[in-house]
Amino acid sequence: MLVRLVVNGSQTTADTTSAATLLDILRDHLGLTGTKEACGRGDCGACTVLVGERAVPSCLVLAVRVDEPVRTVEGLAADASALRESFADWGGLQCGYCTPGLVVRAYQLIESGECDTFSDDEVRQALAGNFCRCTGYNGVVAAVQQAASRHVAPDGA
Repeated sequence: MLVRLVVNGSQTTADTTSAATLLDILRDHLGLTGTKEACGRGDCGACTVLVGERAVPSCLVLAVRVDEPVRTVEGLAADASALRESFADWGGLQCGYCTPGLVVRAYQLIESGECDTFSDDEVRQALAGNFCRCTGYNGVVAAVQQAASRHVAPDGA
């Protein structure tokens, strides 16, 4: 079966089965290994990508069902540079396995304007689907808040 997707702004096709997940296509067919495979059940957030404007666990999405553009952590590299710097400033990453999913989800929160005035607890709640065993989340929360406070909306608002 031929699957057609727009990934990180580029049209792509993959010859695969109808049971292939978006994660399978990204990693195995396109070589985009920033999106991590961990639990395979959508519980950990390591495989989070943007489909349209929604942050989703790519391990749960059948690739044949994707009809909106997909952005991975690689596709956000330039747009999320301030967020990545905040993660480094605040020690919001350690081993790095969960970091791509956290960055994608945090980017989505910041771009949507959802977390502009979030308290620490509200940021933690918003990131609840992304698990990290290394950081304890304090650095992650601070990084998201710092990046959100520096964010300028694309329309200048």
